[in-house]
Amino acid sequence: MTSINSSRTSFIPIFIIGILFFIFGFVTWLNGALIPFLQTACEISAFEASLVTFAFYISYFLTALPSSFILKRIGYKNGLVLGLLIMAIGAILFIPAAYSRLYIIFLSGLLVLGTGLSLLQTAVNPYITNIGPRDSAAARISMMGICNKLAGFLSPLILTTLVMHGMDKFKEENLKLLSFDQKNLILNELAIRLVWPYCGLAFLLVLLAVVIKFSKLPDPIEEGESKSNISLPNFIKQIPGAIKIKHMTLGVIAIFVYVGAEVIAGDSLTQYGKSLHLSQSSVLTSYTMAFMVLGYIIGIILIPKYLSQAKALLFSTILGIILSVLAIFASNTDVSIFQSCFSWLSSIFPFNIPVIPNSIFFITLLGFANAIMWPAIWPLSLDGVGQYTKIASALLIMAILGGAILPPTYAKMGQVIGFQNALWILLPCYFYIMFFAVKGHKLKGQ
Repeated sequence: MTSINSSRTSFIPIFIIGILFFIFGFVTWLNGALIPFLQTACEISAFEASLVTFAFYISYFLTALPSSFILKRIGYKNGLVLGLLIMAIGAILFIPAAYSRLYIIFLSGLLVLGTGLSLLQTAVNPYITNIGPRDSAAARISMMGICNKLAGFLSPLILTTLVMHGMDKFKEENLKLLSFDQKNLILNELAIRLVWPYCGLAFLLVLLAVVIKFSKLPDPIEEGESKSNISLPNFIKQIPGAIKIKHMTLGVIAIFVYVGAEVIAGDSLTQYGKSLHLSQSSVLTSYTMAFMVLGYIIGIILIPKYLSQAKALLFSTILGIILSVLAIFASNTDVSIFQSCFSWLSSIFPFNIPVIPNSIFFITLLGFANAIMWPAIWPLSLDGVGQYTKIASALLIMAILGGAILPPTYAKMGQVIGFQNALWILLPCYFYIMFFAVKGHKLKGQ
């Protein structure tokens, strides 16, 4: 891919992509608040509620390769516009879903939202990787990550404020006291709260699509590539060649387990909180996102001046392992550690910051450990893939499937052995990423 070298030229695309990453984060991390909300509104189990993440992330696996082909045919800029419009359609589907209170329509909306995001992600990740020097790619992706996770911090808070106020009357013990008709009436009232927030989201997505369509966003292509000669059969023929690139294929697996671990520490954390009957369970994702933003900031400072991408990834995985073990064995009732660390915040902010149990606190700290993983795995996986950049990018996006598989697995385990014991699922994920950081990314060639 041809690089955009001048700072004046690169500022505009970086700014636009930063806005896109904010949109990614806002839409993606709404799922954390949606899970307990839909579990109540649609009267479903914890495992069924976990299908929110399945429907959202499975779309990446199903559409990443078609997205890559589409980008080859219509270019990055038109691909971004198309992705945003597809997302707007997904947001609009929440309107009939809310009025009918049919869980399958909610899942359909999430699937369409994920499809649009898949197209956007397939475009912007290699774009931001190749817009400057490769050894500082993790720092640029970290900058995008701040936009992404800042939105992830805000979106559960905003959705909770808009739709999850006065939730006491929707508690299971209170609903049991109502007749069938009364319960349906009150749950319909709850579901309809989603209508205006998602109408607003659809409007903003369409507006951003129009802005990008008429912007001066550059549309680079791989060196030596001619769009006019691209055909679907020739495109498909490149896939085996890309898969044979060892470090790239190992990177695909690393993305799979990383995304699974990230979603468990973010979205699925709300299920753990709900199992403990925490009143603030719907906003727990915001805690994780806040620590991820801190991790990204530190990543920007340290990479590559003080730490290589590989070493940063290694240190992050070690921290992830330590925090996972602490979360497994820490108390899920004692809140002393969080209070000791953040009691001073109450003197700064005019509102109370809900305290969380020690076990939950260690999981939210995984946000800090996870922050550098995606920014480091991505450029290490794409290093030296040349003409296979778009195919490799699509395969890496497909690996977001980990967010569809591992969180429901965690939810099912949580129902059987308890959500705290189910956290053991995180350890093999981090150990594999450690292998990729130490050796896997060095296995070049076919």
